[in-house]
Amino acid sequence: MSDLSAAFEATYGAAPAGVWAAPGRVNLIGEHTDYNGGFVLPMAIPYAARAAVRPRTDGVLRFFSEQGDGEVTSVAVDSLAPGSVPGWAQYPAGVVWALREAGHDVGGADVYLSSDVPGGAGLSSSAALECVIAIAYRDLHGLGLDATELALLAQRAENAFVGVPCGMMDQMASTSCEEGAALFLDTRDMSSRQVPLELVGQGLRLLVIDTRVKHDLGDGAYAELRAGCERAAALLGLAALRELSLDGLPGALDQLPAELRPLVHHVVTENRRVERAVEHLTAGELAELGPILTAGHASLRDDYRVSCPETDLAVSAAVEAGALGARMTGGGFGGSVLALVRAEALEQVAAAVTTAFTAAGYAEPRTFAATPAAGAHRIS
Repeated sequence: MSDLSAAFEATYGAAPAGVWAAPGRVNLIGEHTDYNGGFVLPMAIPYAARAAVRPRTDGVLRFFSEQGDGEVTSVAVDSLAPGSVPGWAQYPAGVVWALREAGHDVGGADVYLSSDVPGGAGLSSSAALECVIAIAYRDLHGLGLDATELALLAQRAENAFVGVPCGMMDQMASTSCEEGAALFLDTRDMSSRQVPLELVGQGLRLLVIDTRVKHDLGDGAYAELRAGCERAAALLGLAALRELSLDGLPGALDQLPAELRPLVHHVVTENRRVERAVEHLTAGELAELGPILTAGHASLRDDYRVSCPETDLAVSAAVEAGALGARMTGGGFGGSVLALVRAEALEQVAAAVTTAFTAAGYAEPRTFAATPAAGAHRIS
């Protein structure tokens, strides 16, 4: 990415007030549990959205993205409303709208954005865009909002402004994760704690495999899944599926129509997988995370049905090549796979997945090792 301060000045004719960054994330385990009041275990990755920002006093909001169409998007903050901003700019613009809707007296700004979080790869590129604007506006306007409050505002932007009914995991990971740790988050009460994830010390690595299959969670599939979970909870007399215990699962499934049973089975068993993962990480048993990842993928594939041939192949090829475990990460319908591998097997596993994709006629995947990174912060 370019020197954002210099690029900002070249675009807008003056220096920015500051530069901020907000990372993407991978979710170790706990998929489609956040909007069910459940547990999640994400970590931030060393790929981020960065923003150089300068406030304006005339109520105009201007965005330029190095990954955009080469044009400056301009909109009056007073005219911000769901559906009023097209394309990628709706994500950062939605945060300004959400801040104003929450009663914060914030105005326009010039914003220059650059992100190396792969878009559509299940690594929360949209949340990174939202959270970098949220933290910049907080600092520039002295709003005094903590990481959780920023995340909830960013989530509201995506839910109500963009129209994607996501949970809050992605935004919480982007604002709250710490270097060298995963974030154990209870989405029912928003309590969290950092769980040490010292991979290097145990000779382990996390390999991210971007299948390059792009997903769009705004296409209705995600909303349909969430609605199914909410319907199941209502039929069971629960506020959310989080309230259903593993012991109570068989009896509950008997009360549900056939089409809802797999969704409920995934959510309840996935919550338990998160708890087991935290237990192993807390005990320093990082290698034990492997089988939990693979079991989580099987549930996403067979119960939730959000996998696809490319992610299934990436998982199977990685495990066959020596990965301790692997699973799809993100909302599904493409995106990325996360594999836990021993350091000495990293290149071997990456090469095996690439070979398998070539043999299947798929586009070559992008692979990289991810380490737990810091959440949103000011750079300068």
